[in-house]
Amino acid sequence: QVQLVESGGGLVQAGGSLRLSCAASGRSFSRYRMAWFRQAPGKERDFVAAVNWSGERTDYADSVKGRFTISRDNAQNTLYLQMNSLKPEDRAVYYCAAKVSLGSFREGFSSWGQGTQVTVSS
Repeated sequence: QVQLVESGGGLVQAGGSLRLSCAASGRSFSRYRMAWFRQAPGKERDFVAAVNWSGERTDYADSVKGRFTISRDNAQNTLYLQMNSLKPEDRAVYYCAAKVSLGSFREGFSSWGQGTQVTVSS
């Protein structure tokens, strides 16, 4: 089981940028497919982006495509989410997630972090 700890959230003006990090502990980080999800107040948790073990394959929700970039550093056991051109509707708690199994990039994640708050002011 991998333990995940997110950081990097905060308050930013619309149009600004933030970079989220997710530090993973435990063995064999490179075995895991990794993803970011987010949950806005009063809404369900939604998929944001995912990356395969090597970082070569990625998947993005339509709402963030072209603005967000997911990446990973397997040597540092860390997942990143670079968020540019932030909008007020990006406001949410952002969660890091991991899974070993293959299949869908958007479902089946079994390990979750505690989340980091992102607030975008208009």
